[in-house]
Amino acid sequence: MATRKNATGRFGSAAAGMLLATAGISLAARRRRREAARMHERLLELEELAIRRQSLAHQQRMHWELLTRAIDDPSLAEVIDTYDKSIPAERRRQFFYANAWYVNLYHVHRAGLLDQEGLQGRLREFFQSPVFREYWEATRNMRAALDQNSDEARLGLVVDALAKDFEDTDTDEWWVVGTPPHD
Repeated sequence: MATRKNATGRFGSAAAGMLLATAGISLAARRRRREAARMHERLLELEELAIRRQSLAHQQRMHWELLTRAIDDPSLAEVIDTYDKSIPAERRRQFFYANAWYVNLYHVHRAGLLDQEGLQGRLREFFQSPVFREYWEATRNMRAALDQNSDEARLGLVVDALAKDFEDTDTDEWWVVGTPPHD
């Protein structure tokens, strides 16, 4: 009897060991499937991000193309010219160009190629131009029409504050004007 019990115990141990091994393999297989699913999901997210970036780059090229046509041909500029008609046509064409630069900075910032501090530095450079400052003032009503929760509206408020700082400053050291950004 002792021998029989011992044999049963050995077979039982072997069966239990095989059961544990099978469970371990099954658990590892489930883990691999979950990881593969996560990797697939991440790949889809990255593909979506790449498509979005390509779309934004295309939009920026289209914006520039359309503005260039408006700058070059006053009859086409009339289609998008919402500036006060008392502003001379040549100045309004300059505003289109200033807008192209501003939109370029906006997209470069949104793409993560320029942080808030770098953006503010570039905007300080632009505010050295009286034409750019005049453009910014002339577009105030356009910015007021933006969704106030949009990235564009929030950036507009940052630039408005910088413009006010330039108005209020009494220094010739333009590179230090403005409150340092806090991301």
